Parts: sequence; C-alpha cells; structure tokens
Amino acid sequence: MDTDHTNSDDSKTPLLPIHDPTQARQSSSHSFLTSVFTPGNCYILLGPLLCAIICLCVKLDGPVTGRNMLAILAWIFAWWLTEAVPMPVTSMSPLFLFPLFGIASADSVAKSYMDDVIALVLGSFILALAVEHYNIHRRLALNITLLFCGDPLNPPLLLLGICATTAFVSMWMHNVAAAMMMMPVATGILQRMPEGPSQSNVVRNFCKAVVLGVIYATAVGGMSTLTGTGVNLILVGMWKSYFPEAEPISFSTWFFFGFPLALLIFFALWGILCLLYCSRGSGPALSAYLDKAHLKRELEILGPMAFAEKMILTLFGILIALWMTRSITDDIPGWGALFHGRAGDGTVSVMIATLLFIIPSKKQPGEKLMDWNKCKKLPWNIILLLGAGFAIADGVRTSGLADVLSEAIDFLEQVPYLAIVPAVCVISATITEFITSNNATTTLLIPLLIQIAQTMHVHPLFLMVPGAIGAQFAFLLPTATPSNTVGFATGHIEMLDMIKTGLPLKIAGTAALSFLMPTLGAYVFGTDRGIQ
Repeated sequence: MDTDHTNSDDSKTPLLPIHDPTQARQSSSHSFLTSVFTPGNCYILLGPLLCAIICLCVKLDGPVTGRNMLAILAWIFAWWLTEAVPMPVTSMSPLFLFPLFGIASADSVAKSYMDDVIALVLGSFILALAVEHYNIHRRLALNITLLFCGDPLNPPLLLLGICATTAFVSMWMHNVAAAMMMMPVATGILQRMPEGPSQSNVVRNFCKAVVLGVIYATAVGGMSTLTGTGVNLILVGMWKSYFPEAEPISFSTWFFFGFPLALLIFFALWGILCLLYCSRGSGPALSAYLDKAHLKRELEILGPMAFAEKMILTLFGILIALWMTRSITDDIPGWGALFHGRAGDGTVSVMIATLLFIIPSKKQPGEKLMDWNKCKKLPWNIILLLGAGFAIADGVRTSGLADVLSEAIDFLEQVPYLAIVPAVCVISATITEFITSNNATTTLLIPLLIQIAQTMHVHPLFLMVPGAIGAQFAFLLPTATPSNTVGFATGHIEMLDMIKTGLPLKIAGTAALSFLMPTLGAYVFGTDRGIQ
C-alpha cells in the first residue's frame, strides 16, 4: 500500500513546473529594473539629466550658448567626478556635445586635442617610457640614495636624497608616472625593516616620512617644469588660446619661475618631515636596517650601464638643453629665432622622440631604442584630458559663460593687490581637494580668473599662475590626486598623517607663492606691465 500511495502522489506531481504568467512577468520586470537601475547606470544618467534640467530650467544673462555651455559642463563634470564613464571617454565628449549644442564647430573643437602643447606632452611621454623600459629611473634613484646614505646613517640626509630624487624625476615626467616609478624604489628601501607589533616608533615614523616624501615631492617637482604636470600645460594652452598675440610661455620662461618656487616648497617639505618624523637619535635605531650593502646589491642586479641607457640619457640632456634655449631673453633670443618663431617646445619634443625609433639599441641586430609596441602604455587618458581642458576653456570663453560664472568670485575685485595671490591660491587649493583632479580644477577656474583679471585691470597671469599652482596643493586627502592614492595604498600612512603634514605644507606653499609672484613673477611674466 505504501508503494501504491507513493505512486499515486507521484502521478499527481507535474513533470514540469506550472507556468504562472503573472509571476513570470513580475520576475522579468524586477530583473529588468534591477539590471537598469544599478548605481553605475544611475551615474551615467546623471550627466544627461543635469544637462537637461539646466537647459529647461536655468536662465542666464547673455546668449543662450552660455546656458548650453553650463549644461555641458554639468554633464562632463558629473561623469568625471563619478567616473561612471571612463575618464578618457568623457574627455572626448566635447567633440560631439559642442557641435550639437551650438558651442563650436567640429573642426574647431578637434583642433584643441592636438597643438604644440599636446605635442610636447606626447614626445615627453615617449621619452619617459624609454626611461622606464631601461630602468634608468631606478638606477638614478639607487645611486642618489646610496650617495646620501652616509656612514654613520643620517636619516634626515637620506630622506633628503629620496625626496630630491623623486622631485627630479617628476620634473621631466607626469606626477602620477613619477609616483608609480619611485614608490617601489622607496618601499624597497623600507622592506628590510620589521613590520607589525615589533616595529618601533622610530622605524614607523621613518617609513611614514619616506612615503609622504615621495608623494609630496612628485607634486613639488612637477611644479617646476611644463612637463611635470598637466596643470602647467593647461595654463600655457589657455594663455595661448585667450591671448594669441601675447608672448607665449615657453619651457624656459616657466622654469625660471617654477624652479625657485619648487625649491622653496621642497625645503619646507623636508623641514616638516624631519620635524614630525625624524627624531634625534634615530640614526642608530635605523642603521641596522638601512646600510649601503643593500643598495649596492640592488645596483649590482641592474648591471653596468649599457649603450641604450647612455644614449637615452644623452637624448634627454639634449632635449632639456633645447627646451631651455629656445627662447632666453629679449637680448638673447635663443635658437627659436632662427626659425622665426615657427618651432615650439613640442617640435623638439617630438623630434627627440622620433630619434628613439631610429637609433639602434645595440642589444640585438636591427633593434632600435624604442619600438611602437613599447609605446602601448602611452597615457592617452592624460592627453585626452588635456585636450578636453583646452576645448572647455575655449567653450567657456566663446559662449559667454565666463562672464556669468566670474560673478561667483567677483569678491576678489575688492581684495587688496598684495592679497590677491594668497586669496586665489587658497580658493584653488581648497577646491582641488574635493574635485579629485587638479586638471579639472584648473580647467574650471582659469577662465573665470581671466575674466576677473580683465575686470580688475590687472595682468591675467597674476591670477592665472596662482590659480594653476594652487590646484597642485592637493596635500590633505588620499583621494585628492592619484599620487596621494599611490602612497596611501602602501599601508605605511593614514589620513591623519597626510593632514598633519599636508596642512603646514599647503600653508608654506601659499606663502612662497605669495612672496614670489609679485617679485620674481613680475620679472619673468611681466605682470607689472601690460600684455605685449
């Protein structure tokens, strides 16, 4: 009977589940809504939604293109800040948004993505890839660190060597690339130290000092040259775009101002790190872990310098010399005068990069110093971001939006002359902590500062330079710049360490800029006279 009963129950059980159309529709609808309304998709919709709200609801004084430009800015910055769409793709959006909203023609927008400034960056990045490929940066770092690793060990002196090496590398390549290259070198020096509970305060503090020194030295070194950071290039590009008849800012012009400024901030950084993290008597406690033998072994692994490395260093030196001598002074015009001003810094940058693909490496038959496969790591995201910055600057200017937005910071018109630089610097340095991209801060702020400078009847560079450099004072938060994130990811530092070190460094940087801009800046940029 049990068997019959079981069979009876089984016969009533359907072989396939009963299909409920209502339940299926609910499940399908729920699945569809779940897949559509994900956080990522909501962030994607945020850009067009903000754009539509501004176009429909906001009224601005002036032409309708000003309102349209504001809507485009909301769209682009929403995607930049949320990274709902990859940043390089967002950076290309002006190519279709500007023509569709009547801001500019497709041809004029496309030209923003390739000019002499972009050529300067492109050639510099190719040369930086060659330096990275042949481990020249690591050899340089180890040699300089070995030089400063005295016997007996002097921790402040070693810290100076690490920071100086990082700042020097950052002068010639982008901040993020310099941080990515130097952080493994710095943490490699710290690998021999104990970790966990056995780590003493002296060792822990020195580890913090080294990591903080690398991330801040990349920012400081990048200030001194045009190639060090995208912010300087954005400033130069905007100056060229807004004032095409004025004397352009050359590599050497910027260096004569940027290097002394970076030098002052660099020694302030070193002093702050020594004061906070290098206590007296720390040398004996660290000497057991930091000896010259370790550094020498690292150099021995690299082996002797080959022909390819020597040639790349030679080309690097030639490029720097050409950058520095293209335009010197009014009395000594430089080699650029031979070409009647047609050659720019980007000209020689691409020329030297081209030589890398011609000169043999002497490692294998037919092999050149560089081939295109090695250039697959070119940071096109930065190049596209720079192009977007130039396009946005042109759009803000031509649409009339700059006139409207400048009213938001028109209180600067009432600020005394000597207080203008620190006021602009503080505004820019504060904004850049939260926008997460000092390039984006510069792109947004510089056109407004140009408009205010014209209203105040002061030289535009007197506001533009503090605005751009202030955007590089992103020292407080781990997310403020990618370089900060690289250091924070090592695990040696906490947010409190960044605030404790970054705040006095930000104050020192503002003070140095406030001193140099009315003095050295007046001589280098001619801010005490009209635009020539």
